[in-house]
Amino acid sequence: MVEKEKVVFKNLTNWMIKEDQKPLGLSKLSKTSKKKKNTVPHPFLKWAGGKRQLLSQMKVFFPKVFNKYIEPFVGGGAVFFYLSRKNLLKNKTILIDINPDLINCYNVIKTDVEDLIKSLIKHKNEKEYYYTIREVDRKEEYENWNSIEKASRIIYMNRCCYNGLYRVNSKGYFNVPFGKYKNPQFCNKLNLRAVHSALKNVKIINDSFKVVLNFAQKGDFIYFDPPYVPISNSANFTSYTKDSFDKENQIQLFNVFKTLDNRGCKIVLSNSYCDFILDLYKDYKINTLLAKRAINSDASKRGKIEEVLITNGF
Repeated sequence: MVEKEKVVFKNLTNWMIKEDQKPLGLSKLSKTSKKKKNTVPHPFLKWAGGKRQLLSQMKVFFPKVFNKYIEPFVGGGAVFFYLSRKNLLKNKTILIDINPDLINCYNVIKTDVEDLIKSLIKHKNEKEYYYTIREVDRKEEYENWNSIEKASRIIYMNRCCYNGLYRVNSKGYFNVPFGKYKNPQFCNKLNLRAVHSALKNVKIINDSFKVVLNFAQKGDFIYFDPPYVPISNSANFTSYTKDSFDKENQIQLFNVFKTLDNRGCKIVLSNSYCDFILDLYKDYKINTLLAKRAINSDASKRGKIEEVLITNGF
């Protein structure tokens, strides 16, 4: 599948650095800080299929005027953050995702960003430490971790794991290996605080994309960025949750798309350039984009590939 990218852990004191040690993972403010301020907020997680690289192609297809903005597969939130930076979110915004770990991160940044930062700076970019943190959700004590600790763990692992990939196994356990990056930025304080501000009046929901039908009304802008239809056997990457997103789910999504179209919503949807999607959405406007393949075990196959951006002719 084309890829779309003061809390102490009380029971883990032997894993954490001492208070008098220099904190790791802090953002370094440089001479380019002023420039960086103009680019925040942006995604705080790397996310397979993230849309940051495609925004320059996508933005021309976004509606100029709309009421609510709703994103039912928020993922890294690149489109949301773009609209926020451009001050285009004048009305209520709703972000939805079925991934509970992801939604917890958004909620914690919205409500407890300073405590999250205090937790993040205690992590270490070390292989042994990474695997200790990665394995903790297999243990009973993980149930006693609070939402801040859990969000800190996910953000840290996302930035330090291989290729910034979020992937879980059939039991819902994170299983991506250590990334061996020299200086991963898992505590970008500037951006985390900007994200906090952007989320101030945003409704955040942990649920299926279908819940959009409970909120969407005429004139609302809905952007769908679902797990893509695999275009090869090796591209079948759907493990953002323990449940995969199969062809039946794609058809259910299409039916939701049609219902929203009939309501008069303004809809944009991303997916694979493949016969199944082209046929499914043949009655709508299909635009072709070129995306860079970022996740592949073979580096030589990380080239550009076609994707579709479908709109309902608003």
